Order: sequence, then structure tokens, then C-alpha cells
Amino acid sequence: MPNASCSTLSVVDSPFDPDTDTAYVAWRERKLADWPADSAGLMTEISDGLAPQASEIGAILSALAHTNIAFYRIKSPQPGGKTMIRALGRLLGLERLDSNLCADDDGITSLTVVEKRQQGEYIPYTNRPLNWHTDGYYNSLDRQIRGVILHCVQPAETGGENAFLDHEIAYIQLRDENPDFIRALMAPDAMAIPPNIQNGQQLRPRQTGPVFSIDPRGCLHMRYSARARNIEWKADSTTQAAAECLLNLFQQDSPYIFRHRLEAGEGVVSNNALHCRTGFSHGSDDVSRLLYRARYFDRVMDSDAGSGE
Repeated sequence: MPNASCSTLSVVDSPFDPDTDTAYVAWRERKLADWPADSAGLMTEISDGLAPQASEIGAILSALAHTNIAFYRIKSPQPGGKTMIRALGRLLGLERLDSNLCADDDGITSLTVVEKRQQGEYIPYTNRPLNWHTDGYYNSLDRQIRGVILHCVQPAETGGENAFLDHEIAYIQLRDENPDFIRALMAPDAMAIPPNIQNGQQLRPRQTGPVFSIDPRGCLHMRYSARARNIEWKADSTTQAAAECLLNLFQQDSPYIFRHRLEAGEGVVSNNALHCRTGFSHGSDDVSRLLYRARYFDRVMDSDAGSGE
């Protein structure tokens, strides 16, 4: 199936241009058609995690083309670990890892509860709830995260459920509410992230940029966090109203939000869709929840580009 997530037209004729209605209406109709009822409709079972079949990769690409989100389950989990994640990523066109501040030496991050980190407390390394965001929203504009693989090695005893919302659905809901919201959130100074300063040292400078943007392939990209203290919104009334409307999307019992608790051997691939996580606990056995996260500067390749592999 053609990739509904990207436009083959010029940026001017893009469905993501708030001043172009014809392309938007046609794309919106295709996007919302046959929407999956839940995460089960996006799940692909993989027989061999170290050697996925072409049909399995095709199923993942098809889900991503429709919703920017795809779940997978390894039928017989093997000790492939990060090697398996890297191999899967390459089959999906994901190659350039973001070796960020908290990543392991191989560029893939081990997400588990850490009592104390040198860089200070980061919520992904606690058992606290993690609010809605896209990965790397604080990165510079030339190092934006386009693709993400999140793989569960060991779930928590209770809790730790993830929720996902296709950022293109968020775009549709905001544009249908008021196209001016999209114009405001596409402004180059719509959202700023304060500098990251630890122990008097600046680890990352202030980052300012749009919430929504169109990448060179014609795909919609989003950078966002719902953490109020992390974000400085442009002070004009339209931007403030757009940010409030966006936040309200997450408070609804929406049919477009996929909720899934990853079990051992399960994972999710996304074009950096919006996501969050509930809090969790390990119980008396104190078995630590462990997930691997690979963040890429690449976006998953188009589904039709991978169908012949």
C-alpha cells in the first residue's frame, strides 16, 4: 500500500500545508479509513527475531504506513538483544542512531530504574509516569528523531503501560478545530526548550523551533512535550490556544490512542509518534523493568519500498 504518512507532492501541494484544502481533504479521508480498533490490529508476530521474514517486515511497514506505529512480538525470544534491534532497524531503513547523553556505548539506551545518575534525575529512569511527548524534542533541528524502536526485555510486575497517538492524527484534530492552530505551531519560534544545565555546566543549549514541520520527503514531523516546566510556548494567544487544544487531546478517551503494555519479547516501532507511560512497580521480587530504546535520525522507509525485500 502507498505510504499515507508522506506526500509525493511538492511542499506547496502538501496535505500538511494549512493553506491547501484539496490535498488535505483527500489525504485525511485516506488516513482515517479502516482505522484499527486497538493495538492488536497493529501487531506482527515474528518467528525469528534475528532473521525476520519478508512478509513480517512487510506487515510492520504496512502498519507504519497507516498509523506511524507498529507493534511486534517475537514468538521465541532469543538472546539477540541489541543485535536483534539493530538488525530489525536496518530492515526498516533505520540506520543512523542518536547516541544521546544517556545512551549506552553502542548508541542504544537501556531504560531501567536507576537510583542516581550523574546527569541528574531523568524520568525515563524512574518508575514515575512519563507524560506525553515525542522523543528528542529537545534536540537541535538538524538532529531531530524520526524513528524509534522500543523493545521490552523484562516488564515491570505491575504498570508500565504505554499509550501512543499518531502525530498525524493530532495534526488532523487540531486542523479540524482551527487551521490557525497549525499555522501557529508551524512557526519557527512556536516552542522553546530551556537549556539543560547540571551542576553549573550547560549540557545542551536552549532549543527553539516549530511543533509541526514537513521534512524533505514530504512527511510530517512533530516535536513536543506535555511537561509544562520543560516548555516555553510563544506568548501570542493563538499559539497558547493551540497548545491548550493539543493538551486536551490526551485527556479524552480517544479511539485513536493505542494502549499496550509491552511484555518480554514485544516491541514497538514508530515514526516518533506521540507517546506516554504509566507508573509501575516491581513488587517483592525486585526484578527490574528493562527496555531497550533505539532512536534514529532516519524515518522508517516507505512501505512500498520494502515490499520487494
